[in-house]
Amino acid sequence: MDRIVRSFLFVPGDRPERFDKACAAGADAVIVDLEDAVAPVAKDLARANLAAWLSARHPAHHPAHRPAHRPLFVRINCAGSAWFRDDLALCGHPGVSGIVLPKAERAADLAALADAGAPTILPLVESALGLWNAADLARAPRVRRLLFGAIDFSLDAGIEEGHEPLLYARSQLVLVSRVAGIEAPVDGVTTALDDPAVVRADTLRARALGFGGKLCIHPKQVGFVNDAFAPTAAELAWAGRVMAAAEASDGAAVALDGRMVDRPVILLARRMLEEAARRRAP
Repeated sequence: MDRIVRSFLFVPGDRPERFDKACAAGADAVIVDLEDAVAPVAKDLARANLAAWLSARHPAHHPAHRPAHRPLFVRINCAGSAWFRDDLALCGHPGVSGIVLPKAERAADLAALADAGAPTILPLVESALGLWNAADLARAPRVRRLLFGAIDFSLDAGIEEGHEPLLYARSQLVLVSRVAGIEAPVDGVTTALDDPAVVRADTLRARALGFGGKLCIHPKQVGFVNDAFAPTAAELAWAGRVMAAAEASDGAAVALDGRMVDRPVILLARRMLEEAARRRAP
């Protein structure tokens, strides 16, 4: 049973002393960032440091000292950049769960990642062209889910940042993901570091729109994201009552708490309980 990944924590690729700390911060997955977080003069060193850390972390080398497993992704530099080809060497490296491709705009850009051995590809949609071609990106081989780069998208499209201005873009990514049969998309970062209410509100809005996860830029955001995406105790209790009522009615429609319980409601309750079980999976 695959564990649901709801929180992705970025860690700068030129700060190898933070890699283990990021893996222990409680996020469901970690993204080592070789793109925006690393200055051009430090790109090569960051790549080398990450490769060395991955080699030391792999169980073939030091199985007794391997940290608790978290899926580890690498955000490489975008296709066409001066560092893209060298970054491809990390795609098939042991310990890399997948590759995040920034500025993803064409399915052809993803083919090089698959050819280089990336087990999973997470296209980061950050431009109008990327959104326009989102269906093609979602259907490309080895793509598991789409990520939304809200800040860069706003800049590229000339749209004001915020929930309402970006509602169309977010809804399109949810719809495209569903039609393509991949996992629900991952929402972009919240830049507020010291305002938990903002992080929680952003996450709850993303969940309500159909997103399945969120990018985090600081460990202190992780807990709020995890909690916001997890079913509440009240929701799980409701789902349990729905399933019990459905079983007692032998499939016929039945009333519960003054509301009709029919097949769509039963499916929603079952999905909620299954997702809760997957989130508890080790």
